[in-house]
Amino acid sequence: YKAMFAVMYSSGMRVSEVIHLHYDDISRSNMQIHIRDTKNRMDRYTILSRRCLDILTQYWFEKGRPRGILFPNKFTGNYLTVSTLEQVMRRAVADAELSKAVTPHCLRHSFATHLMEQGVERQNIQALLGHRDPKSTEVYLHVSNKSLMGIQSPFDRKEGTGHE
Repeated sequence: YKAMFAVMYSSGMRVSEVIHLHYDDISRSNMQIHIRDTKNRMDRYTILSRRCLDILTQYWFEKGRPRGILFPNKFTGNYLTVSTLEQVMRRAVADAELSKAVTPHCLRHSFATHLMEQGVERQNIQALLGHRDPKSTEVYLHVSNKSLMGIQSPFDRKEGTGHE
């Protein structure tokens, strides 16, 4: 499940999108992931990080180089369910003894928040998340203390800049 969680955090994909990924949706040459089964029923592309690609490659070899469903149910060969992934996350959170409630969807929120902290424009984050409405993206973009602490007060601007 490490590979699935890596894909979710590194790309901002929804749980339902990750469980429906196929081998052919991963573009190593373009460093992109093609998302076909989206909530809005529109295909889109998102980024594929180098680190995530390394994790996916290791997973792919360990699983015998699957060509169809990228993350099949090991018993049926069909798609995993959202609830299966949620259960795995709950166990991982419990094993790590984390005090906060963490869900697979938190990885999507973290992806958006961390991109915002890096200075990525909201429209680009909106496109990566697959949102039509900018208001949907706003829910994901929490202003963090880290962002606020990097802001310089106008009172501290150098004298002589015309703002005295």
